[in-house]
Amino acid sequence: MPSKKQLSKNKLNRIKRMESYLDEAALAVKELSLALEKYEKLEKKYYKLENYYGSSAWLDDFEADEAGLIPQEIKRGVLSEDAVYNLIVEHKELMRRMQSAVLRSME
Repeated sequence: MPSKKQLSKNKLNRIKRMESYLDEAALAVKELSLALEKYEKLEKKYYKLENYYGSSAWLDDFEADEAGLIPQEIKRGVLSEDAVYNLIVEHKELMRRMQSAVLRSME
């Protein structure tokens, strides 16, 4: 086994760099796992929202809001024409990114 003096500076730098990669990757994997758990818990709600958007129920609710029948203190971003649509677009893009990441990791 080589002594400390025999270890090259390049080797030590490589070990330090790889150790930092390990730390960063372990944290990223943990954070992704937590985010995925959170997503999985509300995934059914997301698809219910997606199905609601553009449905006859959504249109009825939208028309009631336009007619001033929904009290002003009720939060109703779901009735905007952009909020849910933008979420759907972002969700689909995220799913594509995740699919690409999975495929890359399987190569």
